[in-house]
Amino acid sequence: MRIVTLNANGIRSAARKGFFDWLPHQSADVVCLQETKAHIHQLDDPLYWPEDFHCYYLDADKKGYSGVAIYARHPPDMLVRGLGWPDMDAEGRYLEARFGDLSVVSVYLPSGSSSAERQAVKFTFLDRFLPHLRECAAKGHHYILCGDWNIAHKPIDLKNWRSNQKNSGFLPEERAWLDTVFERDGWVDAFRHANPQPDQYTWWSNRGQAWAKNVGWRIDYQVVSPGLRAAIRAVAIYKDQRFSDHAPLIIDYDHPFPV
Repeated sequence: MRIVTLNANGIRSAARKGFFDWLPHQSADVVCLQETKAHIHQLDDPLYWPEDFHCYYLDADKKGYSGVAIYARHPPDMLVRGLGWPDMDAEGRYLEARFGDLSVVSVYLPSGSSSAERQAVKFTFLDRFLPHLRECAAKGHHYILCGDWNIAHKPIDLKNWRSNQKNSGFLPEERAWLDTVFERDGWVDAFRHANPQPDQYTWWSNRGQAWAKNVGWRIDYQVVSPGLRAAIRAVAIYKDQRFSDHAPLIIDYDHPFPV
């Protein structure tokens, strides 16, 4: 089973940069997108409904903002649109597809980099999301939560960690929250489980020479429930082409894709 996740930073922008030419060659079973930045009525071109996939979008109320999507080889048994939180659901941040004993989620956690107010929103989201993760774990069901979590966990996960310790995305409180998710509650950072090497990033600022010099952050994850730890087989960050300021994260699992 292969799952691809990408923060597209605008699905129409990613399309112009070749994402939908690349996708058919990836043998993906599920594709999770974040920051589609489009309403579904703006995606009437067949390009946005790739062949061989069942395609599902969850838009933000605000035009040109946020939004998530899932493309799946097989139709899910159930689709969960949102977390049941009106404020965050209006921002189009959570879409869950259930296939048999497996749920795949496209999730886009808030960023706090734009203002203190948005950082407060981010902290509130984290406070509410942890009980949700625990409810998921209690179901005895497999989960793969894919997306931009807007937090780099450890110093190895960003190039300039010393100078970013007071910046959103690497704040001590955010990193401690991920400690709880991974170390206390047992969720697994699938990429880091398979690849312990430094200089592995999924996002680069558009400023300066960040991409050329690989001055990046690893903030995109596939977070899996403990029962899938042994199923993680191969991981990759695709950097041969740029579809976004983020790179696709590709992970293969031994778990069969339910049909």
